[in-house]
Parts: sequence; structure tokens; C-alpha cells
Amino acid sequence: MLLTIDVGNTNTVLGMFDGEELDASWRIKTDSRTTADEIALTFRGLLEDHPPVTGIALCSTVPAVLREMRVMLAKYFPNIETVIVEPGTKTGVPVLTDNPKEVGTDRIVNTVAAFALYGGPSIVVDFGTSTNLDVVSAKGEFIGGALAPGIEISLDALAQRAAALRKVELVRPRAAIGKNTVEALQSGALYGFAGQVDGMVERISEELDEVTAVIATGGLASIVIGESRTITHHEPDLTLIGLRLVFERNTTR
Repeated sequence: MLLTIDVGNTNTVLGMFDGEELDASWRIKTDSRTTADEIALTFRGLLEDHPPVTGIALCSTVPAVLREMRVMLAKYFPNIETVIVEPGTKTGVPVLTDNPKEVGTDRIVNTVAAFALYGGPSIVVDFGTSTNLDVVSAKGEFIGGALAPGIEISLDALAQRAAALRKVELVRPRAAIGKNTVEALQSGALYGFAGQVDGMVERISEELDEVTAVIATGGLASIVIGESRTITHHEPDLTLIGLRLVFERNTTR
């Protein structure tokens, strides 16, 4: 069984693969103060009812957690074949940006999975702490993209800076014209972010001339995809699938 671990700024997502099949997945809070021993305790609780782990693939956008993950893996999984996605890891993805080392490993892993599943040119829209639009070329290269504040971080900032506004549940309002503060906030968040994504996808598509797929992923994707005109596929496990593919490219299994 392959354990895949995607450490994001807000959440950490884990998946257990039996061959190519995702057998189970979990989403837990990311805490940069968590120690290696605490991480191991959490993992053991999640994995206790599953077959033994025989391989591990990991990517992280949080340096403090990545450091503790390395300690945890060395201490608690010392004989397990492990691939940590970082500069120098064989991904099969040329990174055609000004500074390839500054590109988040999760974006590279998503590129791997998107090209394997849908080909290119394609666009990955990752709804997380930030909203990432990652562009995959016809050859499977990562050629750049766009970054914007995520839905939740934007609503948090609005609630903090505007005394009369508050956090609301992210659900579809009755109409785009909100009749009260809650519905107005829901309309602005849901339809506003869907419009933002559609506008960016259209601009990127003009630069590419052709796009074969627009793939939504990330914890907040399900909230927006129903209101978007341009998203063509929803793959919530895209990063985990990419980690599985990268593991296979770096091991003899």
C-alpha cells in the first residue's frame, strides 16, 4: 500500500493507494507547530485499520511541517521506500518559469496528474488557501500560471476589516441579488470567485490558442464548479494521483 501525503497551508490530505486504486483518504488540519511524534500518532490512528504501508510519497508547501515530516518518517517508517517531491526529484515535468525552484511542489505534482489524465494544453484550478491556476503545455510542461487569494482567506479578511460583516456558510444563495447581508456575502463569494476563475481561464486560453481541459481540484472546488462556465472536470484527488505517479517514476516498484 502506498501512502501519499499532500501538506498544504491549511489542510494535509492523505491517501492510501492499492495499486492504482485510491483505497482511502483523509483531510486533517495543518499545524506548523506539530512535532514529528504528534504527526506519527495521528497517522497511526488513521492507518491502524488498513494494510501495512509499503511506500510513501510526500509533497509539502510548509517548510516547518516538511522538516518534522522528515524526522517522523526516519523515526517511525525507517525501512519504507519514500519519495519526497523537491528540486531534483524526477517528475517528468519540465518547469518553464523564470525560477523553477520557487514553484510549489504541489503545482508540479498536479501537472503530472493533469497531463496523465487529460493531456494538454490544460489548466489546473486548485481551490485552496490560495486559488492557483496552473498551465500545462501540450508536451506536459509546467509553463506558469496565476495565483489569487483563496475563498476562505478572502472572507476571513473581509470579516476582520469590516465591522458590520461576518463569516458566512459558503452555500448558493437564492439569487445573485442578495436580499440580506448573508446572501450578499454568499453571492459575492460564490459567483464572484466563479467569475474570477472563468475570466482567468478565458484570458489564459487566448494565450494558448487551445485548451483540452480545465480541471478543478482542492478542498473548496466543489463549492464553485457548479457556477463556473469554463471548468470541464472535477478531480478532488488530483494531487494524490500525481504523488502516486511521481513515486512510480522514482522507484523500481
